[in-house]
Order: sequence, then C-alpha cells, then structure tokens
Amino acid sequence: MERIQVDILGLSTSPSAGGAYALILKEVNGMRRLPIIIGAFEAQSIALEIEGIKPPRPLTHDLIKNIIDTLGVALTDVFINELKDGTFYARLNVDSQEIDSRPSDAIALAVRYGVPIFVSDKVMDEASFVPEGDEAEAGSAPVEPAGKETPKPKLSKVEQLEHQLKEAIAKEDYEQAARLRDEIRKLQGRNS
Repeated sequence: MERIQVDILGLSTSPSAGGAYALILKEVNGMRRLPIIIGAFEAQSIALEIEGIKPPRPLTHDLIKNIIDTLGVALTDVFINELKDGTFYARLNVDSQEIDSRPSDAIALAVRYGVPIFVSDKVMDEASFVPEGDEAEAGSAPVEPAGKETPKPKLSKVEQLEHQLKEAIAKEDYEQAARLRDEIRKLQGRNS
C-alpha cells in the first residue's frame, strides 16, 4: 500500500455537520485535497498547536505527548490507512509499532511532534478531490515587478474577529473568546 504525504491546509466549520469542523489535508506533491470531519475539541487542539498558543494547563493531546515522552518512545509518523463506511481510520507509528487512532487525534499529535502525516493511496483515491481551478495553478504564481510592493489585502470581518479570538485565548479571556466565537459563527452562517 503506497503512502502519500499530506500537509494540513486548513480547518473550517462544517455547516452540514452541526458544530463539527472540516480538516482539509493537501497532498504534498500533488493537488488533491482530503476533507475529514472532526469534532470541535480536536479542531481546537490542532488549531491551538498550529498557532503556537499554549493553554495554561495541558490539553488531552498535550498529556498524551507528555506520556509518550516520559516513556522514552518516539512518534515517527501518522498514517490514515483506511476508510470504512464513511469513517476514516489511522495509525500512530511509535517505535516501529502501530497503534490504532482516530485521524483527528493522530493529527493533533503529529502537529505537536512535527512528524509527517501520510494517507494511503486507496483512501486518497476514494475520498479526495481536486478543487476547480487548481489544474491551472500547477504552474508558478505570478511574479510582481521588482520594486513594486503588493498592497496587503484588508482583513474581512470574520478574519478580524478570528484574530481577536486568538488574542483573547492567548490572554486566557475565555468569556471574550466565547463571545467572539459566537459572533464568528453568526457571520459564517450568513455567508453559507
């Protein structure tokens, strides 16, 4: 079974999955995208680690990392190896042993360790897609003339609120973070 390396492209709310999130993985040497629906807790755990935000107490995935480190073993990679009845399955590769895992938990650990994420070619063939317009993007990005600075785009209202949300979490102002989260959800609901 061939293993295809992927990177995390992004996380977004999934209006069709009632409070869940879509984790989008992108093929490293290709254009395919693999969406995986994950829970809010796992999405938060992945997002906080990607953003470099450290909560005051360890989250569950931080605890698991601490246990793995204390036992003196090493997580080498994670592998999303199967798709059965619409459910993804994954494996943690720890010191040449495979441990069954949900993909969301495996990816939350992968971002903490900085290890590669792989997907089986069969799963990619079954569940991935190539976004429209990406066929043309396979070339290079347009190059700006020398000396001409590209103006920075203005942030949308949602992007501004997301930035404020990150700041509130960093300051441990969870009441403000909850208000901002709710406002973001309202705005995203209107745009759906």
